[in-house]
Amino acid sequence: MKKKLLSILVCPSCKGPLTHRSRHKVLICEREKLAYPVRKGIPILLAADAEKIDK
Repeated sequence: MKKKLLSILVCPSCKGPLTHRSRHKVLICEREKLAYPVRKGIPILLAADAEKIDK
């Protein structure tokens, strides 16, 4: 994912920054403990598609 795109994307829930994990094809919101999927290079920033993480 391009750095410029990642710099403007925010978590739709808390408006906080997202971290890209290319290995798992997700964007992580550390504040909300949510993982948003990236499908075919497109971030899916819908609450219904987000998964809770335990980290």
